[in-house]
Amino acid sequence: MPLRYLRHSEIDMLAWQACLARAEQPVPYAQALWLDVTNDPTWEAVVEPDGNGGYASVFPVPVRRRLWGAECLQPPFTQQLGLLTTSASQHRQLQGYLQLLAKRFARLHLQLNTDNSSPSSLPVGWRLANRTTYHLGLADDYSTLLRSYTPEFRRRLRQHQEQGVPLRVVAGKSAAPLIALFRSYKPNRQTHLREEHFVRLQRLVTALGSQAEILEVYHPSNGELLAGALFVHSRQRITYLFAAASEAGKKQHAPMLLLNEVIRRHAGTPNLLLDFEGGSIPSIARFFANFGARPVPYYSLTQTTRPWYLTWMR
Repeated sequence: MPLRYLRHSEIDMLAWQACLARAEQPVPYAQALWLDVTNDPTWEAVVEPDGNGGYASVFPVPVRRRLWGAECLQPPFTQQLGLLTTSASQHRQLQGYLQLLAKRFARLHLQLNTDNSSPSSLPVGWRLANRTTYHLGLADDYSTLLRSYTPEFRRRLRQHQEQGVPLRVVAGKSAAPLIALFRSYKPNRQTHLREEHFVRLQRLVTALGSQAEILEVYHPSNGELLAGALFVHSRQRITYLFAAASEAGKKQHAPMLLLNEVIRRHAGTPNLLLDFEGGSIPSIARFFANFGARPVPYYSLTQTTRPWYLTWMR
């Protein structure tokens, strides 16, 4: 059946979620609840009907409508979207989906998922760029995974265990302390995150429910929060979505302890990946690689042409 472009009100959400449950690409960001929170319930989609009232494939389109026209921009806290196919999909090439997006938007920036190959052609005025995340498979037992850490990280873990009162990783009850820690040392102007973004992050944690896990590290003497991280658990994925650490926490390697704890807990789980959700910045890439994680490419799409009524924008 031919592909269809659907407005938000036309999307069958039950069919959407059923398609995601069968999708060959496990992309947690494509959940309806995720898009509702991070983009608002205005997102649209290109879908492949399966002939039985469901969808054989879906391509989320995060849309917001402005005075100057519709924009399709990657929502915050949503690293990847792109094409999700099932075994019933007949339309497996990106080109057909992208053609239905051409000339619809005043601005467009989309990030595909790591299972989407580079499209062989793009609409006129579109540009393709390479991006990188890091993955670590968790199928092996912890002792095997630990041997893949760099010698420096293994040494730090041994030193931590030999401390008289080692730092402990504990479960967090709310995203608020983690967000407050992040904002305490990263001004909004440096991160391009505004108040509305942090409100959306808190709402996302609430909407995800048991999918969201917050882990924290506190100083054993004074109770100071040294580091925290938000992990999202989904089918075949644990996503390292958001994290913060104080200067004292960095000196005591608290971020390393958080990630090591997640790896230790979930080691030996077949088909499970830890997605570090980043790696384009060299220092961050090195940090992730120290756990034995491997770089995985994905692609971003940008519409570089602007209609005449946007030429004044800088």
